[in-house]
Amino acid sequence: MGKIKSRKKNILIDIYNTLYKAFGPQHWWPGETPFEIAVGAILTQNTNWGNVEKAINNLKNSEVLDAKALQEMSHKELASLIKPAGYFNIKAKRLKHFLDFLANHYKGRVEQMRNEDTHMLRHRLLEINGIGPETSDSILLYALDKPVFVIDAYTKRVLARHKIISEKATYHEIQELFHKNLPMNVKLFNEYHALFVMAGKYYCKPKPRCEECPLSDLLNKKQSFVGIGNSGRRDISGRHEKLLYKSLSDETMKVQRSSKAEIAVSRLRKTSLKKGLSTLSQKDIESEIHSAKQARKQRK
Repeated sequence: MGKIKSRKKNILIDIYNTLYKAFGPQHWWPGETPFEIAVGAILTQNTNWGNVEKAINNLKNSEVLDAKALQEMSHKELASLIKPAGYFNIKAKRLKHFLDFLANHYKGRVEQMRNEDTHMLRHRLLEINGIGPETSDSILLYALDKPVFVIDAYTKRVLARHKIISEKATYHEIQELFHKNLPMNVKLFNEYHALFVMAGKYYCKPKPRCEECPLSDLLNKKQSFVGIGNSGRRDISGRHEKLLYKSLSDETMKVQRSSKAEIAVSRLRKTSLKKGLSTLSQKDIESEIHSAKQARKQRK
């Protein structure tokens, strides 16, 4: 049991390190106040963040991004202001439900929610009409600095494609994977979730771009939680190495069998360790092939 937990911990840490090297810090969640973050968490349901920003800017420009002002506003006016976020009538109702909850229990101030026990507060948020696990956990993590890992479609897609979870895994099961195997650290959970979003937006799309993804080496693993150690070091194994080795060997056999290819592969391995696997692009491969060609010319 201990070995399995260790494997899970290692692979989760390795995924984090790989994505962090590829994308850098994300500085999430966009928002100037805890209240703005909570509003954004509700508005972002079933839409992209660009649309949410437009809706929030409408609220700011109208000088109503305030719990009391929004609660006193008519449904029609609120729906009109948040229209860019989509499903504006539904989201206006959900915002109103949250605002009523905030007024009734916390005097309209999100900051007062911080004193609540995390488990109890999560339960209360989930009782609000229109707020599900992802929205409640986004409010807990990003607005209230509570150590709760947010699971979204991007997170589930990345983990499922890499055979780390089952396609049928529930929200709670996926969340427990992080809670049981990583430190309960707000900053870590914040950054990790944001990095999953980046991976999902740019690489792990419905139609995946696996060849370019920083996590592409994991797709070559036959078993879940196997093949990635504590050090987080990666190699340019599998398809990348075979392609590079074959290309270089073709150019260098006339010089010194395949020794030059082996040297180039070794050199690129070291480069990948320093820069991260995502730098192993076609340009890198072509550069090594060019070097091999130049070496062959000099030998003639």
